[in-house]
Amino acid sequence: MSALTITLNDGNKIPWLAFGTGTALYGKDVENAVSVAIKNGIVHLDGAQSYGNEDSLGAAIAASDKPRSSLFVTTKLGKILPGQTVRDTVLTSLKKLRLDYVDLFLIHSPKNHEGELSSVWKQVEQVQKEGLAKSIGVSNFRVQDFEEILGDASVVPAVNQIEYHPYVFKADEPVIKYMKEKNILPTSFGGLTPIVRFKGGPVDSVLTSIAARVGKTAGTTVTEGQVLQLWLRAKGIPAITTTSKEERVKEYLATETLPGLSAEEVAAIDEAGSKTHHRVFSKWWDD
Repeated sequence: MSALTITLNDGNKIPWLAFGTGTALYGKDVENAVSVAIKNGIVHLDGAQSYGNEDSLGAAIAASDKPRSSLFVTTKLGKILPGQTVRDTVLTSLKKLRLDYVDLFLIHSPKNHEGELSSVWKQVEQVQKEGLAKSIGVSNFRVQDFEEILGDASVVPAVNQIEYHPYVFKADEPVIKYMKEKNILPTSFGGLTPIVRFKGGPVDSVLTSIAARVGKTAGTTVTEGQVLQLWLRAKGIPAITTTSKEERVKEYLATETLPGLSAEEVAAIDEAGSKTHHRVFSKWWDD
């Protein structure tokens, strides 16, 4: 059972491990994949309006028979159509998800609301006030995006969900530092990028040797993917990941009970990751 949680700046708790319904599952029926995740003990489910599968995510939640309070459900604001309000989109999402509220509602991308970010955030605050979302936050926000909304904000975002792994570690430092000052929690997607998309990079050998050390300590086989998740865990950053395979779900969950990385191991991954830069999503971040 997924048990590790982190407390947000609004006092709510977010489970450290999340099952995401984007990337490989984008636009697909996710009912089966999400059901498998829930059955194995994952309680944090990460969706979005733009993934085009909130209805099948909702079907899996309904079929699980889990008490609503035991699940943590996130969705994200897509593009707002003319004549539509943020609230309208949330009500549509809730209908698809078959829920009365989401635990976390995020602005998915600042790029969708250029010139209107501040007023959109004001509407997101209203959604929270009304109880349609317990916590509110953003995704893919850089420092300048935060500066655009915070001057006029009544609520500081609880979360910024960003691509975060060793190969963007260096590039993401300014926004991570800024968020620390404002007590905004980073959550990570694409955390397994170094082994999934950029095999053969400087991080590989470091992951291999750490996996061997952790495995020896734990008396079990530890994968490089688990080491990347332990790296996030060491930094107190929730990991959002996805898979269509049950054994992978079990592997992700097993990470929660593995011994943590030492400060030296975390630093070794940081250093190796800083030697090269690979961003997969939101490439405009580096412009």
